[in-house]
Amino acid sequence: MAKYFDVHPDNPQPRTIAQVADSVRKGALIAYPTDSCYALGCRLGSRDGIDRIRTIRRLDDRHHFTLVCQDFAQLGQFVRVDNDVFRAIKASTPGSYTFILPATKEVPRILQHPKKKTVGVRIPDHVVTHALLTELGEPLLSSTLLLPDEDEPMTQGWEIKDRLDHVLDAVVDSGDCGTEPTTVIDFSGGEAEIVRKGAGDTSRFE
Repeated sequence: MAKYFDVHPDNPQPRTIAQVADSVRKGALIAYPTDSCYALGCRLGSRDGIDRIRTIRRLDDRHHFTLVCQDFAQLGQFVRVDNDVFRAIKASTPGSYTFILPATKEVPRILQHPKKKTVGVRIPDHVVTHALLTELGEPLLSSTLLLPDEDEPMTQGWEIKDRLDHVLDAVVDSGDCGTEPTTVIDFSGGEAEIVRKGAGDTSRFE
């Protein structure tokens, strides 16, 4: 049964955030809100968490997982970014974008695309997510909470708790969440390639 954490959307309770972060450190798989929609998240090196996310979403090994980062300093540890790409990403973050970039050696091989050796990264614009990342001190390994054969993600914490109680360890609820996933931009080839149009404005990358 998943623990249910009710978090204030503007002033997250430090004690509650600390409890969520502690759960993640101990291997928990959580559902948490972002500036686009709910996501599944676990600790960076959790093979069990990765396997559970793949099972819930029915993902193959070509799926790009995302490292949800606190800031650019953290992001820079996990991906290689040249100056032009850095400026383009900097102008769009924090925000509802996921960027696909070449992974550094800090990224476990299981998270990298098997052929391209890339990984997704993003810095969300969400008070609760930022508080959790600050407390955790490392990125959250994440994937959009979009169930197989469904067109839109779930938007309510209580609904997620009700439907996925048996496969999650915790649900973080801070009120309404969006229904549109992030915009995905692939910079691994040096030029911006729009992989998915989502919540983030794509005009600056077209």
